Amino acid sequence: MKRIGILSDTHSCWDDRFAIHFKDCDEIWHAGDIGCIDVIRRLEGVAPVVRAVRGNIDHGEVARMCPESLSFRIEDVNVWMTHIGGYPGRYAPGVIQHLRGLGVNLMVTGHSHILRVMFDRQLDLLHINPGAAGVHGWQKERTLIRLAIDGSDMHDLEVVQLGKIKI
Repeated sequence: MKRIGILSDTHSCWDDRFAIHFKDCDEIWHAGDIGCIDVIRRLEGVAPVVRAVRGNIDHGEVARMCPESLSFRIEDVNVWMTHIGGYPGRYAPGVIQHLRGLGVNLMVTGHSHILRVMFDRQLDLLHINPGAAGVHGWQKERTLIRLAIDGSDMHDLEVVQLGKIKI
């Protein structure tokens, strides 16, 4: 069994609560718009494995270090992570064919700043967008996700609310 912490859209924001909420995770996944490389370095101090993709605001060292998308297998789950991928019923162009071709069971995206967990019955996959963990953007609430993966079973999904954005 693997415990996963998922976040996105930090936009260079570090919050010490990331480490608190992800301290028991085996892996942390960042779905883009990281901002500065220090966010990744600090996450690497929290969990043994950190996987990250670059987002549309990422440049410099973040863009060089993080690919546009990642495909990997954890336990018995095929994962595809990208920053801009859409969601069930509104995928970005070309995404459906990509998901089918890889046999994806779990798709993780960011970009929208909108927390969204949806099951796509047509493609038989779980879609997760953890919302935005940073303080920049239009989201009203900052969020993270924790999830357990055991074999092919994804369970104990928990939304962690970090608080309202002050306007």
